Amino acid sequence: MDADRPGLRRCLLAGAVFAVCMAGTTLPTPLYGLYQEKFGFSELTVTVVYAVYAFGVIGVLLLAGNASDAVGRRPVLLWGLGFAAASAGCFLAATALGWLFVGRLLSGLSAGLFTGAATAYVMELAPRGSASRATFVATAANMGGLGCGPLLAGVLAQYAEWPLYLPFVVHLALVACSAVVVLLLPETVRERQPLSAVRPQKPGLPAPVRAVFGPAAAASFVGFALFGVFTSVSPSFLAQSLDVHNRAVSGLIVALAFFASTAGQLAVGRVGVGRSLPLGCAALLAGLGLLAGALRWDLLALVVLSAVVGGAGQGLAFRGALSAVAEAAPADRRAAVVSALFVVAYAGISVPVIGVGLLVRPLGLEGAGLVFIAVMAVVVSAAGVYLLRRPVLPATEASGAR
Repeated sequence: MDADRPGLRRCLLAGAVFAVCMAGTTLPTPLYGLYQEKFGFSELTVTVVYAVYAFGVIGVLLLAGNASDAVGRRPVLLWGLGFAAASAGCFLAATALGWLFVGRLLSGLSAGLFTGAATAYVMELAPRGSASRATFVATAANMGGLGCGPLLAGVLAQYAEWPLYLPFVVHLALVACSAVVVLLLPETVRERQPLSAVRPQKPGLPAPVRAVFGPAAAASFVGFALFGVFTSVSPSFLAQSLDVHNRAVSGLIVALAFFASTAGQLAVGRVGVGRSLPLGCAALLAGLGLLAGALRWDLLALVVLSAVVGGAGQGLAFRGALSAVAEAAPADRRAAVVSALFVVAYAGISVPVIGVGLLVRPLGLEGAGLVFIAVMAVVVSAAGVYLLRRPVLPATEASGAR
């Protein structure tokens, strides 16, 4: 047990670095209302500023998603932390709307570099025989970090001075500490290659994956779209319709969705991949229904329930989807298939959000939200029905069924 402690400590330190980076991507969430007052832009602009982040993530996944396999985990993580610091710097220097766009794009580049590299790093630093524990650390660091961002910014903006500056100063300090930690941790890629070895990854769908990929991608798309709407426009809804102006409360509600997603992902091990996808779709549908009720009747309790239920559904559906498509893919095409799933997921966090922003002016925030919910409910219901009729079985269960 004592021999395992250094490895476990390194694994936890890498997870903490992962969480710091991901927290920066959601840090501006409770602050968008203040930026609207400062720069005078519309709700549509809020959604576009938010969505620029996803385009940065998708770009990195397609162009350099395998970079850490070639040049090593530590250099890629240090580049990611550099982009995170630059993003915070843009928000600190923001004197016009353009700074927010650049800051969000840099944040997306940071998250794109971290998503694969940090997950692999956490797994590789863990002691032998601790795969499940390392998976928990990686999952909790990713989604937990995303949840801590709005919570930290909301508390600081509500109860401390300089609400548009202090959250980013704190994050810069955390990024600096994280860089020191990465420099002290060992490299886990033994055969490193030059940067020229990094090649763009073209997402692909081999024939064995296609039947699984459609419903898995649909569930992932809806789950990320729900997160996108929660993160971008829920603070405005809370302030305008529910008269909730406490930024700490707004940040906590958004954080609850990410924390619930962590719990949902961890539950997949007990529920099983075959059941987690349809159950995740059902929970997402329930979360959408609760959100519709919150919009229709202006009830804060339903917003909170929607965050918890929808977040748990997103966690169940996405980890189930990731496991299902990775297991169905041939070993030599697995990275390309997983990249394709992430591209669809991050499209979900951007395209529908912009659609909501476009509908706000003619329909109002509540009307735009109800249209979004109706469309997403149709998509996730279709995926759920398909999965009930043609359940996804892990390879071990499928071979046993034969």
